[in-house]
Amino acid sequence: MPIELKMPALSPTMEEGTLAKWLVKEGDEVSSGDILAEIETDKATMEFEAVDEGTIAKILVAEGTDGVKVGTAIAILAGEGEDVKAASAATTSSPPSAGEGKSSEAAQGEGEAKPSPKRDESEPQPQQSPSPQPLSRDGGEGQTRIKASPLARRIAEDKGIDLSGVEGSGPGGRIIKADLEKAPAGAPKAAPAAAAPVEPGDIPHEAVKLSNMRKTIARRLSEAKQTIPHIYLTVDIQLDALLKLRGELNKGLEPRGIKLSVNDLLIKALAAALIEVPECNVSFAGDSLIKYSRADISVAVSIPGGLITPIIVGADGKSVSAIATEMKDLAARAKDGKLSPDEYQGGTASISNMGMYGIKQFDAVINPPQGMIMAIGAGEKRPYVINDSLQIATVMSATGSFDHRAIDGADGARLMQAFKRLVENPLGMLA
Repeated sequence: MPIELKMPALSPTMEEGTLAKWLVKEGDEVSSGDILAEIETDKATMEFEAVDEGTIAKILVAEGTDGVKVGTAIAILAGEGEDVKAASAATTSSPPSAGEGKSSEAAQGEGEAKPSPKRDESEPQPQQSPSPQPLSRDGGEGQTRIKASPLARRIAEDKGIDLSGVEGSGPGGRIIKADLEKAPAGAPKAAPAAAAPVEPGDIPHEAVKLSNMRKTIARRLSEAKQTIPHIYLTVDIQLDALLKLRGELNKGLEPRGIKLSVNDLLIKALAAALIEVPECNVSFAGDSLIKYSRADISVAVSIPGGLITPIIVGADGKSVSAIATEMKDLAARAKDGKLSPDEYQGGTASISNMGMYGIKQFDAVINPPQGMIMAIGAGEKRPYVINDSLQIATVMSATGSFDHRAIDGADGARLMQAFKRLVENPLGMLA
């Protein structure tokens, strides 16, 4: 019998995607593992592989189509020995209506995952292949994640319901829509202000359609600035000792083909500082605080059309050479759109370096549900007081943005102090 190939959920937060390009055409024979299409998600362009063998009988969704909901039939595959024409003429099931779409509830991410639009929770949602699981976070002993369906999470968020006090009646104790009917409502979440329409008038212009990535960036940044009370703390840091150590390390690493960047050392310094000041390695979770015992550093990487934050997992426990090697690979694959979801979703804190553009100092927006982000400015020659005398030193400004709901100003200041000390005395973070 003909097999429906459905729009897969390629990440835990994916609700819809763009069918960027078909790599097969009607009549082509495919085998398990063959690449059928390229699908653009909100973060990357990913490949869609065949699971079954057969012949492409009919393509239902043309390449370049935007907003294809997860679970929508995009092609018909005739099985081995089946009549291709008959399979092509077979009636396919209706694609999910607007708002129906998230694949398995098991693919629901951690606190940062956004709930999917409404759908009937009693109706099973088929999918072509298993969705990648989100990166698990080490929240320490005793930390558990509330299990709730995407629809239940959305309703709870809109009505201000605290899910930690709701008993789930779904499979495995999962909270579903029916469980929220008797739950007391809290303060509803304020709807983000819509962008005002722009009237360019007679000014020469071009309207450029937003990519899924740019839409996601706009939504998440708006939510972050509207819902997270940011506090900013800036320190000036002398870089001469770190630059000298980097030069010496690179001489030793040259035979291995490894070259450390300043940013690699700063990633290590931030990770070490977070372990030293664990009060800043946290996430705000409503009526609870998630404390992480490992420093997973998300690193902002500019790519065509937007920004992505690949993660150095456990950066506090890795050597700077391992961080350099991993970061080089992640950055290259990020620019090619080849990262898997678990490589850019998660993280306990972020670092954003704009020093290469000559930016002296800036305030970065927190990447929720993380509690802080470190913004790195350019290292430059400045007059600097050393041993009570005015000298010339290489100095950079670093600004930490902290979620003031979770991190007190004094704790943020301690983190900045630790980060400054580690960068100015870099051998300490290599010990």
